Amino acid sequence: MSASPKSQVRAAALRRELAEHNHRYYVLDDPSIPDAEYDRLFRELQQLESEHPELRTEDSPTQRVGGASLQEFESVRHTVPMLSLDNCFSEGELRDFDRRVRAGLGRDDVVYVAEPKLDGLAVSLQYENGRLVRGATRGDGETGENITANLRTIRAIPLTLRGEGYPTRLEVRGEVYMPREGFRLMNARLEAEGQKPFVNPRNAAAGSLRQLDSRLTAKRPLSFFAYALAQIEGGPLFDSHFEVMEGLRAWGFPVSTLIEKLDGVDACLDYYQRIGRARATLAFDIDGVVYKLDDLAGREELGYRSRAPRWAIAHKFPAEEAVTTLRDVEFQVGRTGALTPVARLEPVFVGGVTVSNATLHNMDEVIRKDIHIGDQVIVRRAGDVIPEVKGVIVERRPDDARAVEQPLACPVCGGKVEREEGESAARCTNGLSCRAQLHGALLHFVSRRAMDIDGLGDKLLSQLIDAGEVKSPADIYRLDAENLVGLERMGDKSAQNLVDAIERSKQTTLDRFLYALGVPQTGESTARELARHFGELDALLTAAQTDLPTAHAERDKDRCPLLQAVPDIGPIVAAHLCHFFTEAQNLEVIDRLRAAGVHWPSIEQAPVEGPLAGQSFVITGTLPGMSRDEASALIEAQGGKVSGSVSKKTDYVLAGEAAGSKLAKAEKLGVPVIDLEALRRLIEDPA
Repeated sequence: MSASPKSQVRAAALRRELAEHNHRYYVLDDPSIPDAEYDRLFRELQQLESEHPELRTEDSPTQRVGGASLQEFESVRHTVPMLSLDNCFSEGELRDFDRRVRAGLGRDDVVYVAEPKLDGLAVSLQYENGRLVRGATRGDGETGENITANLRTIRAIPLTLRGEGYPTRLEVRGEVYMPREGFRLMNARLEAEGQKPFVNPRNAAAGSLRQLDSRLTAKRPLSFFAYALAQIEGGPLFDSHFEVMEGLRAWGFPVSTLIEKLDGVDACLDYYQRIGRARATLAFDIDGVVYKLDDLAGREELGYRSRAPRWAIAHKFPAEEAVTTLRDVEFQVGRTGALTPVARLEPVFVGGVTVSNATLHNMDEVIRKDIHIGDQVIVRRAGDVIPEVKGVIVERRPDDARAVEQPLACPVCGGKVEREEGESAARCTNGLSCRAQLHGALLHFVSRRAMDIDGLGDKLLSQLIDAGEVKSPADIYRLDAENLVGLERMGDKSAQNLVDAIERSKQTTLDRFLYALGVPQTGESTARELARHFGELDALLTAAQTDLPTAHAERDKDRCPLLQAVPDIGPIVAAHLCHFFTEAQNLEVIDRLRAAGVHWPSIEQAPVEGPLAGQSFVITGTLPGMSRDEASALIEAQGGKVSGSVSKKTDYVLAGEAAGSKLAKAEKLGVPVIDLEALRRLIEDPA
């Protein structure tokens, strides 16, 4: 049956759209849609061409691998084409692949080799007499780009082969990628220099390899894994792919340590699940698993189709990015009054779950990404991260799309919305009179690292607010069993347990109390510095009231000078503290809390004679055998101070594994970075 006019039009449209995305992905290095959306369009075209072969054209994306080469590099024609792999997305599709392999070989005892599918850039490396002579990108599979100079800068790629007995001529295929930690540090440096950061490690790796100046490539944290042998002359003969990989490893090529031989399809599925669970802990991004027939003779027997081998397949993970429609934007109000725009989406399956809501962060991001209601948007969800709208497919914008407008009144209480200079968030000015702010403030107040009132959670607080029993944090301390027993799922014993927990929370510390109050931009470390600096709450209140006339000074350094004298407190945080501790309603809550019996011991100053006296430390990463709280206590017991942010005043950064952006800032400012062993040496021998 010939194709209908509708199918002909759709096939032509898909060819045009896929060709454009190929160009953006392979040539411009600027993809406009996620891989999962490209895969969906590609499979739709494949299905149409399968049902109606007359729709298949020579220039169809299904008949080629990628796009044209960049013109700035010398073109390289691959002796052996660099084909891509077919994809599967379900257990059923993988079992179909296995059935085809077994049928093609005429046997059931099939062994596969599996490894993670890296999200990088495929390259070809040619060696003659043990020396690297040429490196090229895949390009369109037939012709790539000569990027030898750039590949030579990657230390994971051997310039000369190791050992003995290596071939006189060798062509190796592999993936260039950027490790996650290197990507994070590189982006931190770019942002510190005022440059635009990369979107993801894959784009960063591709952009790095296409630098015309190899000295720029050398500065990028690229790495490499070998995954295949394309040609070999004058060397050993291999019978299996696993032997090939062991041979490449012996000659000095990095080979994934996660590669495994697997007997049959059930073992492949088990491997897929194990790698999926370990995915978040890997040092590099992957988007699936690749299975290859281990028997090289069997591969020759099975052969190839036009664009992919019949003996290998990529088993993709559930998409972490997907395309859907933005139905509406609503604004949520947090405990500090900040209005956060939230996308209401046409439900879409992404990252293993169905997503219908996603954060838009703030109006600056909405404007920067040019987000309109009605747009086709790219939604991202990686691991347990809250889904976010990554971007917009502008070319799909409908005529009736509407711009997102920030409300002038709070959507919860109707209070006035204002945005202070220098802040990204607009805020409701109604304070605790706004139910959303009250609920958020109370949740923060009772949290474990604040007043630590066990048993007083989200649902119970909502009931107390709705019943009018709690209108501020101070009201918590007038609750008794009689107030509580009538609430849902609250019996006599539960009510008494909660009353006892409230009573225990009255004995706290000044820094916990300050943190519990929820001053904007005042976290635990800032609260600790305030408690240490002022010693008593009244001294802090006096400083805030004295600073109030200077809070709007023209120069930042003149704003709130008494509060800026506290280590690591700048003008913005100082201004928030100044206004919070001079607002009448906040002072009333503090007075009521103290009257209810909330108290703390006098601040014990750290011993100034200790070996770390006068020195400031910042802790980042996971320390071996010691928590951050324990490390802070050790430093403070020896006279040192622990701050939450790195500045020029920081003396040392104590870094453990998976250190974050604080490590990058320390390196930029030239602050010494030490480990636990070095810290102990400082304590034992400060000279």
